[in-house]
Amino acid sequence: MALLQLQDQLKEAVRNAALELFGIELDQIGAETPPRPELGDLAFPVSFELAKLIKQGTAAKVPPRTIAEQLKTKLEAATGVARVDVAGAGYVNVFFDRAKLLSLFAGKQGAVAEVPPMPDRPKKMVEHTSINPNKAAHIGHVRNAVLGDTFVRVLKAAGERVEVQNYIDNTGVQVADVVVGFTEIEKMTLDQIKTLDASLPSNVPFDYYCWDLYTRVGVFYRESADEETNSARLKLRSDVLHAIEAGNNPTAELADYVATRNVERILDTMERLDIRYDLLARESDILHLHFWDRAFELMKSAGVIRFESQGKHAGCWVMPFESHTGTDEHESDKIIVRSNGTVTYTGKDIAYQLWKLGRLGLDFNYKPFRSYPDGHVAWVTTTEPNAEILPELPRPNFGGGVKVYNVIDSRQAYPQEIVARGVVALVPEIGAEASVHFGYEMVALSPAACTELGIELSEEDRARPYIEMSGRKGFGVKADDLIDRLEKDALKEVEARHPELSTDERSATAHEIAVGALRYFLLKFTRNSVIAFDFNEALSFEGETGPYCQYAAVRANSIFRKLDETAIVDSVELLQKATTDSQTGARVSEVLAGEAGTEVWSLLMLAERLEEAIAQCAASAEPANLAKYAFTLARGFNNFYHRHRIVAEEDEIQKAVLIAVADIARQRLTAALATLGIRVPKRM
Repeated sequence: MALLQLQDQLKEAVRNAALELFGIELDQIGAETPPRPELGDLAFPVSFELAKLIKQGTAAKVPPRTIAEQLKTKLEAATGVARVDVAGAGYVNVFFDRAKLLSLFAGKQGAVAEVPPMPDRPKKMVEHTSINPNKAAHIGHVRNAVLGDTFVRVLKAAGERVEVQNYIDNTGVQVADVVVGFTEIEKMTLDQIKTLDASLPSNVPFDYYCWDLYTRVGVFYRESADEETNSARLKLRSDVLHAIEAGNNPTAELADYVATRNVERILDTMERLDIRYDLLARESDILHLHFWDRAFELMKSAGVIRFESQGKHAGCWVMPFESHTGTDEHESDKIIVRSNGTVTYTGKDIAYQLWKLGRLGLDFNYKPFRSYPDGHVAWVTTTEPNAEILPELPRPNFGGGVKVYNVIDSRQAYPQEIVARGVVALVPEIGAEASVHFGYEMVALSPAACTELGIELSEEDRARPYIEMSGRKGFGVKADDLIDRLEKDALKEVEARHPELSTDERSATAHEIAVGALRYFLLKFTRNSVIAFDFNEALSFEGETGPYCQYAAVRANSIFRKLDETAIVDSVELLQKATTDSQTGARVSEVLAGEAGTEVWSLLMLAERLEEAIAQCAASAEPANLAKYAFTLARGFNNFYHRHRIVAEEDEIQKAVLIAVADIARQRLTAALATLGIRVPKRM
């Protein structure tokens, strides 16, 4: 039995009691965890709600405390309950049978971070990362990917069916700019670009080369003193953009190579962080398979968009929503088709969102893009009707979700609102809640982090709390450089602590610590917080960090390496004996009583709340809540570790209790970290 299951049983007992005693059916029953264990393990404030409902139905006033006394009698007979107290004006406080519950919890085999999805559950879809494939990923992209990947893991841990998508904007302005860079600045053909790609040194991969080229293109557009020259150069961008969108021409072929190579490199970067995808949906296929044409016709026929014949948007198709208007900042977001005939991001997003929800009536073609060592396959959309699919590699059924989470930064809140409103206007029955903007704030660098990365700062910048980055200006931190630096710093710590490890073991450990540090740092802040990344803070073994949580789990595992192989089994058998042997049961209860016993019990209760923490995280769409839970559990275990010497404990019952609680805590901590995408090294 899990703690959440026990809570559900008690809620059902309250529901039945309310119906039997007062003839009232309760839909939702709230339960709270008391602030201190001496106040109970679970509290029900339901008596106050019942008092209001009774008064409404009969005009008779029944004090909440009187109601609580009647509920108390019913709950005392429930499984796993030691006693029930009525507190204050009518709180019902439940105290669990500690010995019995410990035997039930210890009897469970393992703790799983990801449970098999329930086949009858409707599919949820999470789109994240979605980096413009024109250059290397940077730290801001990593926050998007880590948030999205962690939320996917949370949903899967909650038993949901989830499809992970990565939108590839291979026909956008950013890709067009890099194409302009290759053709106009570098004067390269596609064959020459391929030759360059094959000859680049390992420290300057293709996406790094494109990073620098993209910056040069920004200068190219505005460097001339002649405005006509600058205008002509900007027209090159427009011409290239049209050619890419049209497809089936040399420019589009060149752009496809550049975008695909950058996608491959971006996936390499994300694989370093254990981030993967089910489907890469390419924007070019949305256009060439006429997704947009279908959506455009649907929107016109439904009156969702209108053609502007005059004013500043003359020649454009716009969405005439009135909210959040009145500023130039938001007016452009309502444009669906520009006056030059090109489709905006918003327009293509509406078509894509309709497909995600299974409401477009069209589908992509698909082919495998990348196969991972564990057998997972990332597919990519294609226009090819007979894309090669191996018989032993059946394609999943993509799309058709009931709820879509789009992980996009908060600056895109209004365009995302336009997309959601456009979809609902076309298909009102799906409801506004089907499209969720999973927003987040930017990632900057602390001045200290800039210094460590060799970024020169002015005195004024050094005094700032954080330093913002700009991809177009080339001022930023590439994700791989960030990971490399974290691994280098972590390796120094590993080498100092464990010189006996082999080179490969030290490198692998440093990698796991670096990834844990980065992922936790990006997750511990709520999504609406601006982050100033700092190396020393992220890699610290003390405080609210990934390494601190990992170290607690490593400590826990070290206990069980020192114990006999049968120690866990023996402790479980002894604790289960406590349910049938009164003397053993009394002794277990004694160990879990008093101040010391309550501390052990509190750690057990905290560990057993993992399932509840995951459920809350899934409902709130806030991974920071799970990060906070993992840290709290790690801190609780570290306190437990310092106060108890499990291996040297001579009292058989005391040792069995400590082993069982330590085992449960390490399992749940490992599972919580796995859900955060953080592995536990063998040593730290």
